Amino acid sequence: MDGEITMETLGDMLPKEMSRVRTVLGYYKEMGAPGMFGATMIERSLRMADEAVIEGDIVAMMQAYEDLKTIE
Repeated sequence: MDGEITMETLGDMLPKEMSRVRTVLGYYKEMGAPGMFGATMIERSLRMADEAVIEGDIVAMMQAYEDLKTIE
């Protein structure tokens, strides 16, 4: 609809960002040895995001979301 404003919640955005970062993680793993450090750091960030979601910790979820957005 024209002019309709939609707002995404953290509950919408975090899983999307986690999915995007999992795709990026695949690229790092494909690099082999040169990408291993980056892959390890990305896996750490994803674990923290998973734990925040499982625990329902909103503050940790916001921190995880901000962290994941920096991964390229």
